[in-house]
Order: sequence, then structure tokens, then C-alpha cells
Amino acid sequence: MEITPIAVIHTDFDEKFGIPRQSGRAPSAVGRIDLLPKYRDPDALRGLEGFSHLWLIFDFSKSHRSQWSPTVRPPRLGGNKRIGVFASRSPFRPNPIGLSCVKIESIGEGVIVVSGCDLLDGTPIFDIKPYLPSADCYPDAAGGYADSFTDYRLAVDFPPELLSLIPEDKREALCECLADDPRPSYQHDPERVYSMRFAGYDIHFTVSDDGVRVTGVDSSL
Repeated sequence: MEITPIAVIHTDFDEKFGIPRQSGRAPSAVGRIDLLPKYRDPDALRGLEGFSHLWLIFDFSKSHRSQWSPTVRPPRLGGNKRIGVFASRSPFRPNPIGLSCVKIESIGEGVIVVSGCDLLDGTPIFDIKPYLPSADCYPDAAGGYADSFTDYRLAVDFPPELLSLIPEDKREALCECLADDPRPSYQHDPERVYSMRFAGYDIHFTVSDDGVRVTGVDSSL
């Protein structure tokens, strides 16, 4: 079976570092799904306006490898403990296919604007399916090792003079991404300056027990 993209999503995430670890962790992170010309038939989206959320099935396009490993090292477990690849959401899989739940913000002609994104800019989308609360939500489900990180958030100290350099409509999403702690869990140096790309800006920050402190903002725009 040959699978080909039906759409491409455009987001503010220019590189993998700094992308939220799961969809919904940064509710304000917006993405634009552009259906490819072959699939821009208006009938293909008929009825979608009645749903609030979507499942996106996508290609981990920057994580393709010729070999696969039966175990991976989840960053949230410090990057040292190995678990089975099928017990993780690692992009390094036998088939690099991802699954993401996002909120529908608007639907246009061949375009769907969504929020709560955790996808790299330019990610190919293989399929779009409506989220069904009656079938897709199990409030009492066990989340394994991931349960201990459900409420994990860092305080974000973003000096006003630096925050003012970011477009106003991008600020909340950026702060949500920083609060999700972009660095690998095994790095604990409070003096280390990290850098992530977001919406065309280089965001420099440090992380300590007190949270995230932004130290610089550079623009390539």
C-alpha cells in the first residue's frame, strides 16, 4: 500500500526543538492545514463544521531512518531509561507516522485553521478524521509513566522589553511552549543558555528550579 499526503500543515515551529511534547500542551499554537490541489473538493470537508476537534495522521518527515530500534529513550524519563517503541510516542518508529488531536478554529476553501498544534512547519498530513468524544475519550484510562507529567509546567519569566519584540498574537503560544520545558530531561545546568526557533525568532532562555527565564530574542525576519 502506498500512502501519499493529502495536505501540508504550516505552523510557527521552524525546527523540532521547542515543539510541544503533545498536542494541546500549547493551546494557543495555531496551524494552517492546506489541502493539496487534488483534495480541494469542497465536498471533502462537508459536515466537518459540526466537530470541534480533529485527528491528524501525519509523517514524521524529519525522523526517517533506514533502521529501527525496538526500544527508545523518552526525554521525559531523563533520556536514559529505555522502553518499548510501541509504549512510546517517539517519532523514531518502524513507520514514522504520528497522531495528533487539534482544535478546529475555522474552515475555508481547502484550508483548515487549527490550534493546540505540535507539528513542525511543512509536515505532510496523510489523513484527517473527526474527533468523537463518545468513542475517543476515556477519562478513567491509565496513562502509564506519562501520568506523572500530566500537570508538569514551568513558570515563565519573559522580561517585558523582550516580550515586546514578539508579535502580540504569538506571545501566548510561545510562553505555553516554554512552560512545557523544551530541553531534554537529563539536562539540568541552570547556567546553560538554550535556543529555540519560533515564528522566525530565536528565543534564548535558561532553566532553573524557579522556571524558565528568557534572556534574548533575535529575529531573522
